[in-house]
Amino acid sequence: MNTAALYQHRWTLIRMPLALFAIALASAVWWWWYPIPPTRLIISTGQADGAYQFHASRYAEALARRGIQLDVLLSDGSPQNLERLRAVPASADLALVQGGFGWSSAVGPGIPKAPVQTLANVDIEALWLFSQGVPLTTLTDLDGLRVAAGPEGSGHRNLLRRLLAQERVPPEDIRWSDLSGLPARDALLRNEVDAVFMVSAPRSPGVEGLLAAPGVRLATLQGTGAIAERNKYLESRLLPQDGMGANLPSVDTSMLTTPTHLLAREDLHPALKRVVTAVALEVHGEGGPFHRAGEYPTLHASDFPSAPESRSVMLRGPNLFERHLPFWWAQVAKRLLLIGLPVLLVTTLLLLLVPAWLRWRLEGHVMRWYGELRFIEDDLASQNLDVGGMALSHIHNRLNHMETAIAAMQLPEELAQHWFTLRQHVEFVRSRILEYRGR
Repeated sequence: MNTAALYQHRWTLIRMPLALFAIALASAVWWWWYPIPPTRLIISTGQADGAYQFHASRYAEALARRGIQLDVLLSDGSPQNLERLRAVPASADLALVQGGFGWSSAVGPGIPKAPVQTLANVDIEALWLFSQGVPLTTLTDLDGLRVAAGPEGSGHRNLLRRLLAQERVPPEDIRWSDLSGLPARDALLRNEVDAVFMVSAPRSPGVEGLLAAPGVRLATLQGTGAIAERNKYLESRLLPQDGMGANLPSVDTSMLTTPTHLLAREDLHPALKRVVTAVALEVHGEGGPFHRAGEYPTLHASDFPSAPESRSVMLRGPNLFERHLPFWWAQVAKRLLLIGLPVLLVTTLLLLLVPAWLRWRLEGHVMRWYGELRFIEDDLASQNLDVGGMALSHIHNRLNHMETAIAAMQLPEELAQHWFTLRQHVEFVRSRILEYRGR
């Protein structure tokens, strides 16, 4: 197809294909290279009456306001939560895991290389040990007792087994009970167990229920500093008198604590990591018995690699779109800016330049014949009045060839005036040749 036909049908042959190609390109990039993240997440928590479940319910409310649905999966504790993140394919996107299951622990080979990342350390969990009557003072006091420490494989029982091994108390010397939380409190009050051990946040229902239960005493463990020194994921902190309410506890108590990690799959979409981190900052900004307001969430002393997106949110906050728009609309706006705007600008430029280039080529064809006419006029002028018959015949043949070529030239209507003007100029030069012949 020649240039004139292309230019004449530029809307259907040039501009429409360019527009369709731009739409297809933007759609392909949007869909394959930079897709919009899903608006549904799954978090693995813990038992129904635990602090993890309470945290997850608050996350669900905050994420729902941003247009994201959060489904909560109950579990037997931190080991199962971590396993759900590490599974292929993963059965959860997020999980709450207590300290001691990453690189700060000597157990669990391979766990530090797990494909998970820390979004934030969101809370402090304490190691609570309750009994009736005289408070326990050492972990060796548990030897031979009936101890409720959660189901087999739970984070409570795993941690207590680890600490008992350090105190050289064989696990088989403990008569284990799978109860935890409020059921464990009730069993302790009915004298069905001798002690209750749990790793939980201070405001969990199980801890508050045990602290307020008549006759139940919180252990005042000795040597908590030494235990924390041996286990880098533990820290010795003071639970002040009345820190949990009136006479709860009745005296200042040295406690072992560990952080609560909010973990995510490493391949979770970066935008979802950012929004979940922002939610964690919103939910956990208040103070507690073991920390001041604003101290948590943090990425300090994390047991797993921290997500770069979380560091960015904690340092600078969410980006402009995610700060002012619902999650889905923020992602659309970002892609319109990063994909739609460049494609629109490039396409607009091509829609203007390609037809202009074709017009320039067509006008160039006309100008070329004008240049040929100028050469003929220069030849006539150089020979002045002494133009012979052979020279005139040669020039006349050149004009005939030019006229034939111009007649075959196809120009769009916009350039038709140039075509007619060119033919008039050819006739003008021909008339001059006739004048020379008349002489």
